[in-house]
Amino acid sequence: MTPADELLFLALGGSGEIGMNVNLYGCRGKWVMVDLGLTFADPAYPGVELILPDLSFIEERRDDLLGIVLTHGHEDHIGAIPYLAADLGVPLYATPFTAGLIRLKLEEEGLTNEVELNVIDNEGSFALGPFGFRYVPLAHSIPEGNAVLIDTPHGRIFHTGDWKLDEQPLLGVPSTPEELTAIGDEGVLALVCDSTNVFNPKASGSEGDVRAGLMTTIAGAKGRVLVTTFASNAARLQTLGEVALATGRRLCVAGRSLDRIISTARNAGYLKDFPPAIDWDAAMALPRNEVMIIATGGQGEARAALARIAFDAHPIKLDEGDMVVFSSKQIPGNEIAIGRIQNALAASGVLMITDREAEVHVSGHPGRPELEAMYGWIRPQILLPVHGERRHMAEQARLGLASGIPNAVVQSNGDLLRLAPGGPEIIGHQTSGRLVLDGDVILPADGATMNERRKIALHGQISVAVALDGKGRVIGEPRLRTQGVPVEEDKAAFLEEAAAEAAQAVAKGQQDEEVLRERVRLAVRRTATRWTGKKPVVDVLLIRA
Repeated sequence: MTPADELLFLALGGSGEIGMNVNLYGCRGKWVMVDLGLTFADPAYPGVELILPDLSFIEERRDDLLGIVLTHGHEDHIGAIPYLAADLGVPLYATPFTAGLIRLKLEEEGLTNEVELNVIDNEGSFALGPFGFRYVPLAHSIPEGNAVLIDTPHGRIFHTGDWKLDEQPLLGVPSTPEELTAIGDEGVLALVCDSTNVFNPKASGSEGDVRAGLMTTIAGAKGRVLVTTFASNAARLQTLGEVALATGRRLCVAGRSLDRIISTARNAGYLKDFPPAIDWDAAMALPRNEVMIIATGGQGEARAALARIAFDAHPIKLDEGDMVVFSSKQIPGNEIAIGRIQNALAASGVLMITDREAEVHVSGHPGRPELEAMYGWIRPQILLPVHGERRHMAEQARLGLASGIPNAVVQSNGDLLRLAPGGPEIIGHQTSGRLVLDGDVILPADGATMNERRKIALHGQISVAVALDGKGRVIGEPRLRTQGVPVEEDKAAFLEEAAAEAAQAVAKGQQDEEVLRERVRLAVRRTATRWTGKKPVVDVLLIRA
C-alpha cells in the first residue's frame, strides 16, 4: 500500500491496548512514524519480559519511511527503539530529555553509530517530505511530554501523545489554553488523542497537590520512609527532593533506572535543586527518622529494589514502624505481584500508604473534564481515539461526539484509515501483531516457540529414547525422562508402563522413521493422559544400531 494524494493513518500498536504505541501517517507516497514503544509481558508469555510491535507492514515499505518522531520518553513510546529502529534505517527526532533517554538505550545496545538521532529544541519545528512537525508541550508524568502538530497537504493533525492538564507543574511549562485555542483557530482536521482515563469523571489532578499530600504524610512518619514511584516521573522526583529537605531527611536512591533518569534530567536542565543523595550504608547509619529512600519496584517487579528490600535481600532494611509510600497507580495486571510485596512488608510491621489513604499520586492522563476542555480548544473535524483498550476508545468517541466534534472513528491496530479527502473511512486492514523479545531473539508472539513453551508450562514434557537394531527391533528397554509431569509418588510404575507402551508401538513394525516416531509419541502421551489427565509434550529419539 503506497499512499496517493490522500492522508492515511495506521496504528501498529496502542489502539485496542494500553502500551506499545506505534502510529503511521501516510501521504503522497511517503510515511512517517510517531512513537515506537513496547509493552510488558504477562503470564501468557512464559519466560518473556518484553513485547514488541510487528512492523512488517512498514518494514516492507522502509524506502518510503521518512523518519520516526517521538512524543516523550516513556517505555510504551520509545522502548522498542533499540530492537527495531536500526532495521528501519531512518532517523529519529526527539526533544532533549527524550533524546537523552534514547541515547542511553542506543549506547547499551551498541547502536550509537547505526541509528541517527536528531535533537529538536522544545517547541521546535522540522519537516519530513510532505509533513511538517511542531512540538507542542503538554503536561505529563515525565519531562517534555509533547503533542505534535502535523501539517499535511490535506489539513493539520494534533497528535496529543500522553497528556494531562496541570495548574501547578513542577517541571516544564505546558502550553496554555490560549496557545491551544490559537492552534484550533487555525483549523485542525484531526485530533488523535489519549484515551487512558476517559472513564474518570474528575480531572487527573496537579503535581502541586501531590507535593502537599506527600509533605503531610512524610512529616508525620516516625521511622524510615521509603517512597516508590515510576522512575520516569521526574516531576515526582523533584517533589520528593523538596519533601526530603522540608522534613529534614537525607535522601537515598535505590534503583538503576532512577539513577539513569536523574542523570538524564540534570543533563537536560531539570532537577537542578535535587538534593545530593547518600549511599545505602550512610542511610542505614542515620537515625531512622532522618532518612527518606526513593526506590523502584512499586509495580511488584521481582528484581527491583522494593521487592528485594521487602524480602530482606537488599542492604537497605525496613523494620516495624517504618513506612512505605506507594506514590504511583497500580497498573491493572500487577495486583498479585504488588500484593505479594505488600504482604511481606506487612509481616515486618511496615506501615503502607497508597493513593487510597492519602493524596500521594496523580495520573498523567486526562479525565473527562480535561478531554472536554481540549475538544473546546482544538475543535477538530475528526476525533481519533488512541492509547486505550477498545472500551476506552469507544467511550472517548462517544464523549467527543457529545461535545460537538462532527466525526469520531474507533479503529484498531491494523485498520487503514483514510482521513482525507472526504470523510474519514476505514479502507482496509494491514498486518499488525506482536513480537516477543525472548532472551536476545525476537520471535512471533504466537509462533511455534511460544506455543511449545505454553504447552510445556501447562502439561510438562517427556523425553523418550528407543534403541533399535538393524531389523527395527527394540534393544533393551526404552528410556524415559519426565519434566513437570505430575507422577511423583508413582513415577517408577508410570515409567515402566510408558516404556512398555513405547516398545509395543515399535513392535507393530514400521520402517518409515517419522511414522514410527509419531506412533511412539502418541503411545507415551496416551499413557501419560491415562495416568495424569495431562497431555505432555513428548519428544522421541530413535537410535539405530
